[in-house]
Amino acid sequence: MIKSFRDHGAHVEHMPSPQPSRAWRRAAWLGLLLAVILPGARAASALDPVAVASFVADMQSRHGFEPTALNALFARAERLDSVLAAISKPAEYKPWYAYRPIFLTRQRIDQGVAFWNEQAPILAAAERKSGVPAAIIVAIIGVETAYGRNTGSYRVLDALATLAFHYPKRAPFFRSELENFLLLTRDEHVDPLTPTGSYAGAMGIPQFMPSSFRNFAVDFDTDGHRDIWRNPRDAIGSVGNYLVAHGWQAGEPIAVPAAQSNANAREVADAVELEYTIAQYAMRGVRPLEQIGAQYAEVPAVLLGYESSATATEYWLGLRNFYAITRYNRSPKYALAVFQLADAIARARGDKP
Repeated sequence: MIKSFRDHGAHVEHMPSPQPSRAWRRAAWLGLLLAVILPGARAASALDPVAVASFVADMQSRHGFEPTALNALFARAERLDSVLAAISKPAEYKPWYAYRPIFLTRQRIDQGVAFWNEQAPILAAAERKSGVPAAIIVAIIGVETAYGRNTGSYRVLDALATLAFHYPKRAPFFRSELENFLLLTRDEHVDPLTPTGSYAGAMGIPQFMPSSFRNFAVDFDTDGHRDIWRNPRDAIGSVGNYLVAHGWQAGEPIAVPAAQSNANAREVADAVELEYTIAQYAMRGVRPLEQIGAQYAEVPAVLLGYESSATATEYWLGLRNFYAITRYNRSPKYALAVFQLADAIARARGDKP
């Protein structure tokens, strides 16, 4: 959800290249005009002036930004009620039996096969370089933006400023992302009013937050630009690089269904933190339902419960690579959806029996 919000993902629109075309600029202005004059437009209002003033002073002292220019920029930014509404009810709050069907659809699987086939050489190169299976990279991009089809329509500046100044629950996080966004646009010579993305400020084909772009985006096709907005090659390489940076172990299993031979519900974790090894879980009455190899007995894992229906729960052991996926998006549901979508795409493509 890549660092990401959700903690990454939530579906954003492509950010244009540093010098967008005249036609693109006309379309952008037309979109903004229509949002103002048409019924049902997003409710917007001015940002908190006290919060803005504090942020501007900080950006001046730490990064040398010119206060007059920043104040003029924020005067054109908007507080969006739709952003605050969206972040209060993310999809991850749904139970697993309602969350899974959002992503495990025939259309998304078929589109994943097509994306894989189209990008096969670059995916193979990314897998060789990072050790992350092509199926996982494809599935993350599929969950995030339906392979670049749904990248969002909020101005990133509006989304991040709204959350930085009007969402106290996570204000420090979004204030930091707003800081990184302004640094990114300065470094990349991009107009801060131009990039669009998700309600959480995630950007491009893989939905990177600004800090993730600055730290983990790569110029995978070596054309001199890190472009995750319009270049799927850089997006693919950047996803692989992100997972490696967050602990991906090449060749290790990701997750395995599990069963409990006792009723000790205390073994089931609420968050993905690797507390016990597979062997230690076995001593506690938790056993994998599929063979994963004796060599992984001492690999740390986490036991998670997923609501398979309103009255039933299925259990999974997530290993280190499962943990790495949750650094992209902290939700255990997100990680399992990526894992299962990757498996479904690989099978549909004929890469697995």
